[in-house]
Amino acid sequence: MVSSSSRTPTAAVAAALLAAVAGCAPQENVPTPDAAPTTPSCTKEGLKTRTPGKLTVATDEPAYAPWFKDNKPDSGEGFEAAVAYAVAEKLGYARADVTWTRVKFDAAIAPGPKNFDFDVNQFSITEERKQAVDFSPPYYLVRQTVIALKSSKIVGKKSVADLKDAKLGAQVGTTSYQAITDLIKPKAKPQVYNSNDDAKKALQNGQLDGLVVDLPTAFYITGSEITDATVVGQLPQVGAPEAFGLLLDKDSPLTSCVSRTIGELAEAGTLKQLEQKWLAQVAGATELQ
Repeated sequence: MVSSSSRTPTAAVAAALLAAVAGCAPQENVPTPDAAPTTPSCTKEGLKTRTPGKLTVATDEPAYAPWFKDNKPDSGEGFEAAVAYAVAEKLGYARADVTWTRVKFDAAIAPGPKNFDFDVNQFSITEERKQAVDFSPPYYLVRQTVIALKSSKIVGKKSVADLKDAKLGAQVGTTSYQAITDLIKPKAKPQVYNSNDDAKKALQNGQLDGLVVDLPTAFYITGSEITDATVVGQLPQVGAPEAFGLLLDKDSPLTSCVSRTIGELAEAGTLKQLEQKWLAQVAGATELQ
């Protein structure tokens, strides 16, 4: 499976956004984004994209379900693919005007110029990351989740404390890994992997007791990819809920328009409709105390 530091929707739109996305999992203390400045032109003709008249959108390789379908972002199927095309349409770009490029997760969040207009790849919005990149307001609020093989010793555990002796792992640079180090704090050093594919292989090979991923990904892995795996439970929400945002270059000329568009899609109920269509099965995972 996260608001821009200086460019976010109006308070009214922000409230609608949070109401729209909060249905993904139980959340508390949802932050209200600050107001965004008025933008001169948020139309195709007025936007300074990398290629005039085109919108370049990035995501990782491979692109996983339920965020994308069959590793084909240009199909528009999957929650994040659908969100990207909804943003593009709102800005005046036809489907044929959208070009996809592949960028690894850790490369996208690193400082430096980007080869895309925005990236959609389950990027959690954090203060640290906002030093290097811009974010839109949240399009999805998320919880981190522990999964394990059904034979694992941690299956059936009810609390975070019960995971202290477990061998846990997650993808590098993700808030899933941060959840292990900052929240679970296991006795054994957590394992880090370059991709979720590598992490899943380690789980299947018995090198891990549990793998930490976002909740929708947890349901997809256990339901479609590793059928002898199960969801152990959701990790507690500490402080403000984790939220996914579209990622842009630092001080991008597109940030305020993309941010305003996310707010409008939330206010219209579009984000909630897309969430219900592509992520409806995420409700109901056990809460680890």
